[in-house]
Amino acid sequence: MLNGFDSQTAPLTEAELASLPTLKARLLKAYGKDNAVYNDELQRLTGLTSARVRKCINLLRTSGEVKCLLASSKGYYISENEEEMKAYEESLLGRELAIRQVRESIANQRMSRFCGGYQGKLFQ
Repeated sequence: MLNGFDSQTAPLTEAELASLPTLKARLLKAYGKDNAVYNDELQRLTGLTSARVRKCINLLRTSGEVKCLLASSKGYYISENEEEMKAYEESLLGRELAIRQVRESIANQRMSRFCGGYQGKLFQ
């Protein structure tokens, strides 16, 4: 679980695990961007919240149950295009690096404030 996001990141419940076959079946029909499925449709199918649908999708992706599943503003879809998948990987890497930069900055700020470290000033 993530601190401050307990309900969104809690382990999947038995009911949520039971919804995985329904989610998987619907996602397996979403080949290509033109057949993408929005999170709200998956919520209606399962009765889960948006955050819990994302948690389920994370499990379906990382377990390999639904391969090549990408997300865009059009929804979730299965890609059959290698270049599209490479671009998605790059996008994820950029987000990963941005999150890392914020985490490292917060750690430095905490140490500076509470451990007597250097307080840098970008703008003076």
